[in-house]
Amino acid sequence: MKIISKTFKILPLLLFVFAFQACSNDDDNNTIIQPQQLDIVDTAIATPELSSLVAAVQAAGLEDVLRGNGPFTVLAPTNDAFDAFLNGTPLSQVDPAVLQQILLNHVISADVSAADLVSLSGADGKGYTKTNANGAGGENISILFDTSGALPRFNNTASVVSASFADITASNGRVHVIDAVLGLPDIVDHALNNDNFTSLTGALTSEGLVTTLQGTGPFTVFAPTNDAFAAFTNPNGNTLSNILLNHVLPTGPAFAETLSTGYLTTDATNADADNLSMYVSVGEDGSVMINGSSMVIVTDIVGTNGVVHVVNNVIDLPTIATFATTNDALSNLVAALQLADTGTPTVPWINTVSDTSAGPFTVFTPTNAAFEALLLELDPSGNTALGDIDPATVDAVLLMHVANGNVRAEDLPMLMGSVPVLSGETLDLDVNTLTLTDGLMRDIGIIAELTNIQAVNGVVHVVDTVIRPTP
Repeated sequence: MKIISKTFKILPLLLFVFAFQACSNDDDNNTIIQPQQLDIVDTAIATPELSSLVAAVQAAGLEDVLRGNGPFTVLAPTNDAFDAFLNGTPLSQVDPAVLQQILLNHVISADVSAADLVSLSGADGKGYTKTNANGAGGENISILFDTSGALPRFNNTASVVSASFADITASNGRVHVIDAVLGLPDIVDHALNNDNFTSLTGALTSEGLVTTLQGTGPFTVFAPTNDAFAAFTNPNGNTLSNILLNHVLPTGPAFAETLSTGYLTTDATNADADNLSMYVSVGEDGSVMINGSSMVIVTDIVGTNGVVHVVNNVIDLPTIATFATTNDALSNLVAALQLADTGTPTVPWINTVSDTSAGPFTVFTPTNAAFEALLLELDPSGNTALGDIDPATVDAVLLMHVANGNVRAEDLPMLMGSVPVLSGETLDLDVNTLTLTDGLMRDIGIIAELTNIQAVNGVVHVVDTVIRPTP
């Protein structure tokens, strides 16, 4: 440390060279002395304790990049940091392509001072920005900065050596000298690096899922905070491993800008090993809600094998009722369920589709437009509302939409052209066109892009027409 201290005491003298410009007039020669600031590479070259970094930059073919216009912010590991990282391996034996990515993970394409880090951090002193290393889906890898301590810390791995080693300005950016080399983080590393996710990492470890999420991926993970885990009571008694897998999309990465209102598939499964669905709702303000209960509060933390979005609630395994009550396009169905049997919001029938011990059921779910068409069919004047219909009639209609068993679209052919429903009737089924025929001999179309909405207690297929019983 004495060597570093002495080096940085003379560093200000090394950061400037003098350019001389001779100017003359009729009788006099004037010399104008202008200080010329060193770029980031020359600043490192002028600093003995960064000689390993200079050698690594040259070996990785990045010298010209870091002499560019920038601006860049470079987190510069000391020689001791490189020695610890290499652990006796000669620099010449490190794959240049790998070395390049490791070094680019220390470069931010902006001029970011220590004060900037403080202003960009949240109430807990933490925040994320992007480095120049390549991450999943062609996006740059994220880096965690933590300003809650005396000195900025990065990825919970490296800290600025001291206050005098921060904000070393260069002509094309600035340098912060740090005490460790930063590795390339996968999505598990991102969770481990942030102490807001200790409950999540503990759960992943206890359920043996760490190795899974360190795989090739790419994964999309919705990561609950510690507060989210503390508030979760697991009311349905679902297994922890399946709950955790309900936060993972097996295909991806799905970045925030690609998320849209609709259904995705998670790694969680039902009793038949069918992957469960997830309903994503994107608001006009860009907010993202998962299954109507969990808000995304931080987006696009990019790792080598996927992306992490932070959520404020644990996402429990969805029931059929979850999907009915969270999708505004099915609000008329919910109103019908509330009206059925009793005509009040307390309905045993909807509790059946909420109860994970009941079923499984296959539900053919009419859209709002389908219910509106039914009301006009019953009263072309448009004066009849859903609440005007006798609850027993509504109940009889709803039971035309429910069959026993978890029958996914690919399983429909096994029904041999007929679907027995809970009302006691049987619907004809054309598996080639995904069309049902009801008691009034009307065609009911299953909407192809809205099939296989998989809950833990059954599956939903959205239909374009309300199914009517035989008169």
